[in-house]
Amino acid sequence: MEAATVFRNPFRPGAGHTPPYLAGRKEERREFRKLLSQETVLSNLVLTGLRGVGKTVLLDTFKPLAVQEGWLWVGADLSESTTVDEERLATRILTDVALATSNFVYDRQEVRRPGFDRQPELLDATLNYPTLRAVYEQTRGLVADRLKATLTFVWLALRASPNPPRGIVFAYDKAQNMADHAGKDEYPLSVMLDVFQSIQRQGAPFLLALTGLPTLFPKLVEARTYSERMFRVLFLNRLDPPDVREAIVKPIQEDGCPISFTEESIRQIERHSGGYPYFIQFICHEAFDVFVSQITTGSQNPTVPIEAITAKLDSDFFAGRWSRVTDRQRDLLYVVSRLDDPDTEFSAQEIVELSKALPVKGFSPSHASQILAALINSGVVFRNRHGKYSFAVPLLGDFIRRQYPVEQPELQRHGT
Repeated sequence: MEAATVFRNPFRPGAGHTPPYLAGRKEERREFRKLLSQETVLSNLVLTGLRGVGKTVLLDTFKPLAVQEGWLWVGADLSESTTVDEERLATRILTDVALATSNFVYDRQEVRRPGFDRQPELLDATLNYPTLRAVYEQTRGLVADRLKATLTFVWLALRASPNPPRGIVFAYDKAQNMADHAGKDEYPLSVMLDVFQSIQRQGAPFLLALTGLPTLFPKLVEARTYSERMFRVLFLNRLDPPDVREAIVKPIQEDGCPISFTEESIRQIERHSGGYPYFIQFICHEAFDVFVSQITTGSQNPTVPIEAITAKLDSDFFAGRWSRVTDRQRDLLYVVSRLDDPDTEFSAQEIVELSKALPVKGFSPSHASQILAALINSGVVFRNRHGKYSFAVPLLGDFIRRQYPVEQPELQRHGT
């Protein structure tokens, strides 16, 4: 029993927390290595997927791969306040670059080049923030022009340093928060795309890696149509069954672990997690604590209380999002949850047709499209490139069906 109190719960269901064992995602890591091997950066990375599929965690695992290959790594979360205007975006990028380059000393004579109206008056010969800010402030033009000049200067200075890196990876999480604001004449998203497309065309080995919800890539293409050719898009989905099993079993195979899941418990976790990394961690974390408690009290056959864990998951993960949905939006989402396969794709027309067979007020095509647009803005659904819609939250259909546990006669008659 002492081991049960000493061995800590290894599962980590927090947002962006690295799990004790990272299962799967081998193909995505191979693709990232290919991007690092480019002599000239022609393709950048968009890592996208639903909430809870492990985008942030996977991006974190890319950093040591990049460092191992001789690249510098800069980046941060892109909050809405960071990208509200072009100047804030520029400050964000310069700050991030300076954190990675402040130890580099360069030869000033080596970075003299045509393009600057005059040689920047720099404080010293290190690539720290004051130096980068001085280059930025002393360059004429728009924000995009000044940022291009500063990043070009960074690469020339790095190349002139004693141990130049192969390049810089600019890794930004939650990039779906970026947006242009035409009403305010501010275009931070377009500026970012223009700057990197321009300096990459000039040969600077700066690789842009963005992660975000499925709304990210359409926003990039809407801002600049050439984004389709600028990015390699990796869509993270649920884990394959063998990887799901490893994610469940591997963390409790460590020495000193007081429990092991039965085969039936593993199958339950597999089924109710849907193969999504966050749900695997959440259910396993709760099951681990329950098993330890049951063993401590002398139970010989500990079991996973899946209904209680599911109720807690509903409260912790889904309820907050559901509370922000209006009654009419709930009606529409309820209809979607009754489709044959709501967790893949659906159309407004499918909603219109099925709503006629369910005990809700029907939807016209225009009304369904209008509500779906509102749900996109609130981050509940997204529209994919095929003109259909999907839930932005994994297993949302299951949650919605749990909110309507009593099957009504109309539903049973129509076989839903």
